[in-house]
Formats: sequence, structure tokens, C-alpha cells
Amino acid sequence: MPIRKILVYAILIPLSFTLAACKEKEGPAEKAGKELDKAAAAVGKQLENVGERIQGAVSNR
Repeated sequence: MPIRKILVYAILIPLSFTLAACKEKEGPAEKAGKELDKAAAAVGKQLENVGERIQGAVSNR
């Protein structure tokens, strides 16, 4: 087996175990943060819609 394949396996196998072990459950603060992000995105979309309506109303005058 070439040395290059051995080195690749020596790096990838421990890395795959490390990545698999990193999956943690979300805590309450992380869940709350995600909900805040969703709420902020929804508010942003609504503000965009209101802005578009205002522009439409002003341009129709």
C-alpha cells in the first residue's frame, strides 16, 4: 500500500470520529436564539412588504 494512501487514511479516520462526536443536543438558549432568528426574519419580510406597498402608493399619486 502506498504511503500516500496510508497517510490519507491516518488523517480521515480520526477526523470522521471527531466530527461524529461533535454532535451535541441544543440547549434552551440555542433553541431560543433560533426562534428569535426566525421571528426577526419574519418581521423583516413584513417590513419589506410594507415598504413596497408604500412605494406603490406614492408612485401612483
